[in-house]
Amino acid sequence: ADCRYTCHQECRSLIQLDCRRPGQCQSQLSPESTLLPACSQNVTQTVQEEKPEPPTVQEIKQKIEKYNAKVTNCLLMKLNDDGTYTGFIKVHLKLRRPVTVPAGIRPQSIYDALKEVNLAEMTDKRTSFYLPLDAIKQLHISSTTTVSEVIQGLLKKFMVVDNPQKFALFKEMRKEGQVLFQKLPLTEYPLYLRLLAGPDTDALSFVLKENETGEVEWDAFSIPELQNFLMILDKEERDKIQQVHRKYERFKQKLQQTLKEARGKPG
Repeated sequence: ADCRYTCHQECRSLIQLDCRRPGQCQSQLSPESTLLPACSQNVTQTVQEEKPEPPTVQEIKQKIEKYNAKVTNCLLMKLNDDGTYTGFIKVHLKLRRPVTVPAGIRPQSIYDALKEVNLAEMTDKRTSFYLPLDAIKQLHISSTTTVSEVIQGLLKKFMVVDNPQKFALFKEMRKEGQVLFQKLPLTEYPLYLRLLAGPDTDALSFVLKENETGEVEWDAFSIPELQNFLMILDKEERDKIQQVHRKYERFKQKLQQTLKEARGKPG
């Protein structure tokens, strides 16, 4: 009646009350009236995290205006009448493995791009090569463009015929001198992340890398690709052996030089 003390059924034997008016409490309240249902009925239930509400058109408009005020390279974002918006993102290509492309295909022309001609489908011949390390590709996308569509668009621009599932898009962040990578889900919207982070690429940048799933799905690779991997592994093995030989050869030379200088000296 006074302190409104409640407890669970399992905790009843552990409770020791220090009431200011114990007589009144004991007379007005019975033990049963101070008990709540068992913990399993309410307290131990996991509360599901509520997803944030999507921003309104007015909030998007304010974010775009704030974003464009910081842009220094004319790559502005534009709000459409239907509430969607368009803008640019830059993707760094950091691929360690070779990619498969059609062999003997001429570079894509403006006519091909406008007509959306897929040159990769014009030949069955394939070859593998390494994309330039840390090449950067700029894409003009919409707020409705997903990570999956960005990956497919990048592969199409470079005429890569590998399975898109072999690749993943990461966001790169720099905090306190450390570089952090986080793999993005295929349903994420990169342009919205760009909008939230602002145009500063040090705060956020996008990186295309191999999809490291822990277990390599070799069935997804073709025979020429697997043979190419064997050639790469053989080369890496030879390089490593040469590095070890050179290391111990230098150690041997230093040891021989030390012994030569020590000859004739006492002790």
